Amino acid sequence: MKHTLTILLLALALPNWAQKKYQLKSPNGKLVTTVSLGDQISYLITHESDTILKPSPLAMALENGPTWGRGSHLSSAKTHAVNQQISALFYKRNQITDQYQELVLQFKENFSLIFRAYNQGVAYRFVSNSNQAIIVKNEEARFNFTKDFNVYVPYVKGKYKDLESQYFNSFENEYTYTALSKMSADKLAFSPLVVSLDKGKKVCLAEADLESYPGMYLVNKDGSTSLQSDFAPYPTATKQGGHNELQQLVTSREPYLAKSQAKAKFPWRIVIVSTSDTELADNDMVYQLAAPSRLADASWVKPGKVAWEWWNHWGISKVDFEAGINTQTYQAYIDFAAKNGIQYVILDEGWAVNKKADLFQVVPEIDLKKLIAHGKAKNVGIILWAGYYAFERDLEKVCKHYSEMGVKGFKIDFMDRDDQPMVDFHYRAAEIAAKYQLMLDFHGTYKPTGINRTYPNVINFEAVHGLEQMKWTGPELDQVTYDVTMPFIRMVAGPIDYTQGAMRNATKRTHRGINDEPMSQGTRCRQLAQYVIFESPLNMLCDSPTNYEKEQECTDFISAVPTVWDQSIALDGQIGKHLTIARRKGEVWYVGGMTNWDARKAALDLSFLGEGNYVAELYRDGANANRIASDYQKETVTIPANRKMALNMAKGGGFAMKIYKK
Repeated sequence: MKHTLTILLLALALPNWAQKKYQLKSPNGKLVTTVSLGDQISYLITHESDTILKPSPLAMALENGPTWGRGSHLSSAKTHAVNQQISALFYKRNQITDQYQELVLQFKENFSLIFRAYNQGVAYRFVSNSNQAIIVKNEEARFNFTKDFNVYVPYVKGKYKDLESQYFNSFENEYTYTALSKMSADKLAFSPLVVSLDKGKKVCLAEADLESYPGMYLVNKDGSTSLQSDFAPYPTATKQGGHNELQQLVTSREPYLAKSQAKAKFPWRIVIVSTSDTELADNDMVYQLAAPSRLADASWVKPGKVAWEWWNHWGISKVDFEAGINTQTYQAYIDFAAKNGIQYVILDEGWAVNKKADLFQVVPEIDLKKLIAHGKAKNVGIILWAGYYAFERDLEKVCKHYSEMGVKGFKIDFMDRDDQPMVDFHYRAAEIAAKYQLMLDFHGTYKPTGINRTYPNVINFEAVHGLEQMKWTGPELDQVTYDVTMPFIRMVAGPIDYTQGAMRNATKRTHRGINDEPMSQGTRCRQLAQYVIFESPLNMLCDSPTNYEKEQECTDFISAVPTVWDQSIALDGQIGKHLTIARRKGEVWYVGGMTNWDARKAALDLSFLGEGNYVAELYRDGANANRIASDYQKETVTIPANRKMALNMAKGGGFAMKIYKK
């Protein structure tokens, strides 16, 4: 009795913060987050009876200041529920139900910690309550799993001597499937990243509302079953260099991550929890957690299709001029776009004088004013490619000049960093481009984190191992498996400029990398399906007008597929194996399906169509598609009254269909 009393007295003597625990439940009650406020703040997540994350610490260390999350003193705690609708612009659905429970913990050290619990996952962020600017020295975001689960790891691609050199990379990757403990200790991985749990559950780690702060990498340096955050430190100095002198190369870094303003809101750390893989293929959390639109009017932003020349190497034939970077070639692309209802033509790298990093020096073979006028007469807009440094050094001057000339947007390339100054550039570019009513497609950049909601003129992103890889690689690269893995991971973050649409198609055995006449891996119908499955508001047609004119039936389908949607449903799928998605625009549905290198039968449940009689224009793999990948069959079919269909997909195959009422 005396011993027990001593323990009670000791407990009473402990500081208040040493005993605090707060529990936050998702609206459906299945996800529970327990936040523990001891000497180290940590959180634990359970889903139904399963522990998703063991207690996982979080902290943010300030220069010449406290470390938020360690020895912090709580001043108040408040919870509230939110259930609202978000009107989404240029997205996979036009309305999002934004329902969550929120816990706001305020601390005497001038910061808050906010947790949100959605039915789909949990997120938290730090917020500065200080009226003073601060310097963030380091941040700890740790994700402690209960056992040695397998993980789909998107490592930084390439050979690097150390972690520091990996902060400069193209953000294009394949996936390595391995145990957590077997992850490479000397390689950085991107987020989003997916961990496979028991009972078919998966966790996707991501971030949102990344503004004026470096992007989060994930590492496992100790062979444990935990993942830890890693960030590029703040650059001290940079020099011009890299690809055609269009990049800024970091030569030294500060011993801190970010210089943050007063009242700064730091990025959301997201733990998405799925019970089926299809939930990952259709998740809204990154968009939901992003800052709302800062544009008073976005009606001038026009998503659409883009006729693109770089992938097909200006591959026009049967014309009386030499195709290449010249006015005649681009006039032909404009004519093709106009004929097929394609909204834009892009002038990719080469229209500005090489190695000058000066977008006002146009090569003499290009008459931009003539091309813009020709496009305007045919209702086709012009988009210009720009290397990062050439765009950044004259940012407002470039936007003003080309907007006044009639250009509709820029594809900005070769940033290849996500430290704080580079993230700042993305927001600055978006704001100034919007001022001049210009759309932006960010290439050579990090994954989207919601800036497309905040600045809806940011219409697309690369950060994907897209079809361009097929130009220089052969069958040693398995792009087909990547295609049915990436939508469950990278596409969770937002849209992708994958640049599909190849009319030369190859099997696993016959694919070769040929720069002048590139081809895709997998069947023709797979390429068509990607226009439905891949989220891409500004969507390229990668092949040449000559090849599309030879394949007008497929071209008609591609040009008709919308690029933004009113509704999306992930019908079926398994990461790395297959995926089927249905999307609606107005009264018309499109359905696309893809498989890996295993031929399979897709069992479709189209009960979402509701009442009425429906027909479908169906593109499916032909009888010989297993060896002649371009073989396909188009037919018009009646949707059965029971809404059940079964479609065969060849190896590396797919199908696509447009469904409408009779």
